[in-house]
Amino acid sequence: MLTCLRVRNFAIIDRLELELGAGLNVVTGETGAGKSIVVAALQLVLGGKGRGDVVRTGAKSAEVEALFDVRKDDGLRGRLEALGIEAEDELLIRRTVLPSGRTRAYINGHLATATQLRQLSTGVADISSQHEHHSLVDPRRHLDYLDAFGKHESRRAKVRAAHRRLADATAALAAHDEAMRTRGDREDLLRFQVQEIDELDPREGEVAELNEEVGRLRHATRLAEATGGAEHTLYASDGSLTERLGRVAARIRDVGEVDPSLVPLADRLDESLAQLEDVANELGAYARGLESDPARLAEVEARLALYARLQRKYGEDEAAIAAHRSSARDQLDAFDDDESVRAALVADVEAARESAAKVALTLSKARRRSAGALGKAIASELGSLGMGGARVEVELARLEGGAGELEVDGARLSASGIDRAEFLIAPNKGESARPLAKVASGGELSRSLLAIKRVLAGLRHTGLYVFDEVDTGVGGAVAEVIGKKLVEVAKHHQVLCITHLAQIAVYGDAHFRASKRVEGERTRSQIVHLSEGERLEEIARMVGGMRITKRTRAAAAEMLAGARV
Repeated sequence: MLTCLRVRNFAIIDRLELELGAGLNVVTGETGAGKSIVVAALQLVLGGKGRGDVVRTGAKSAEVEALFDVRKDDGLRGRLEALGIEAEDELLIRRTVLPSGRTRAYINGHLATATQLRQLSTGVADISSQHEHHSLVDPRRHLDYLDAFGKHESRRAKVRAAHRRLADATAALAAHDEAMRTRGDREDLLRFQVQEIDELDPREGEVAELNEEVGRLRHATRLAEATGGAEHTLYASDGSLTERLGRVAARIRDVGEVDPSLVPLADRLDESLAQLEDVANELGAYARGLESDPARLAEVEARLALYARLQRKYGEDEAAIAAHRSSARDQLDAFDDDESVRAALVADVEAARESAAKVALTLSKARRRSAGALGKAIASELGSLGMGGARVEVELARLEGGAGELEVDGARLSASGIDRAEFLIAPNKGESARPLAKVASGGELSRSLLAIKRVLAGLRHTGLYVFDEVDTGVGGAVAEVIGKKLVEVAKHHQVLCITHLAQIAVYGDAHFRASKRVEGERTRSQIVHLSEGERLEEIARMVGGMRITKRTRAAAAEMLAGARV
C-alpha cells in the first residue's frame, strides 16, 4: 500500500507530499491542474522511462519518492532479499531525473538500476490510463489471472513440479549422451591421467621431504665444511672446547672439597660437557655422511619437477593429485556400465514426461472451462459500465514448441503448463474481438480494465490500483456505477482514482483536490486533502461549475449522503 508520495520540481509541481490511506482515494480538479502529473510521477518511481522535459524549468533535477507499507507482501519482501536489500516493513523508492534525461534510482537507500526497479515493483501498483501499457494489457499476465479466477493454484503447482522433474531428467540424459559422444577422447584422456599419476605415485608430505633433500644435495660441500669444522673445534682438535671445559670442570670439583657449595656447579659443567660431546659426535657423523651425489640430485629435481607439473594440472598438493586419480578411475568404471545407465535415464525421462502430460492436460482442460466463465463475468461487468454490447473472450492456445524445448502432447511445456491465454474484447456488437492493447478508445480501455479488476478483485495481490481517466466518455448513471465498482475493488486493494465526475468522486474514502495558480512568472500546482466542508464545496463545483449556489451545495450534500448508504 502506498502511504506517501513526495514530488519535487516535477513538471508544474514544485513541492508535493500526498499521504494516502486504505480504500478509495480520489483526486479531482480542473483540467490541467496537475492531477495526471501524480500518475506520471508514480510511473517514474516504479521504473518508467525518465525524460528530461519533466524537470521543472530552472531546477537542477526532479525527484519522486514513494513510501509503501509492505508488511503483508511476502512476494515483494522476497524480491527485496534477492537484491541483497534487507526486507523491512516499509519500502522507500526514490528516483531522480536530470534535464539530460539521465536518472538514478534508490531502493531503501541502496542504488539500483531501472531494470531492478521494474522487477521489484511488479505487483506493487497497477496503473490504468489510456496512455500507458500495464500488466492487465500484457498477455503474459493473462494466464495468471485466468488461473486465479478458476482457482487452479494447486493444479498449477503440480505442473510446476512435474516440469522441474522432466527438465532435470532430460538434462541428465542429455549430459550423459554428450559424455558418450566424446567418450573415446574422454576415456583416452582419463586413462592417460591415471597412468601419469600412477607413475608419480604421490605420497602425502613427500614434496616437503624432497625440497629438504635437494637443499642438502645442492650444498653438500658447504654443509660438510661447516659441520666437520664444528666437530673439530668442539672435540677433535688439541685444545678443543670440550677439552678446555673438562679442565675447568675438574678444577671446580677440586675446590669443591673446600667449599661444598661449588659441587653443584661442577655437576652442571659436567652435564654441559656431555651435551657438547654429543653435539660434536652428531655433527661429525652428519659431515661424514654427506657426499656429493649428482645422480641423486638430478633424480630428486626431476621428481620435484614432475610434482610441479601435476600440481598445475590436478591440484595444489599431493592429496589433490591423488583425489583426481580416484575421480578419473570412477569415471572410467562408469563408462563400463554405459548401456544400463542410459536405459535408466531414458526410463526416468519417459516417466517424467508421462506424469507431466497428465497434470498439464488436466490443467489445460480446467482452464478451458474457466475461460468461458471469466469472459462472461467480465462482459457482465462491462454491461453495467455502459458497454452492454461488449463481448469478451479469453483465448487459449497451445504453446508452440521449438528445438531443445520440453514438449508433451505436441505442445511446449513450461512451468505454467502448455497453454497461453489472452483477453480479447469486442467493445461494440458486431465487431470482432481484439487484444486489449488494441482497443482504440481510452474510455473503453479504462472501463475494460476496471471490469477485469472488479472480477479479479481479491484473487491477485496488487498493493495499489491507479485509475486515470476511467470516466472518459461516460456520465450519469454509468458514472455512478463506475464509482460503486471502484468501491468494490477498494475493498481488496488500495485505489487511487483521478476523475472529473462528481458521481465517482463522492465514493472516495479520501478526497484530494488539484489546483494551480500563477505566482509572479511561474505556474505552481498543488494537491491538498479536503476536509468534509471543503469536499462539499468541491463536489458542488463539479456539479454546478464555477458558480456554486445553495442548490448545487444541496445536490452535492445529497450525492455524498447517498454514497455513504
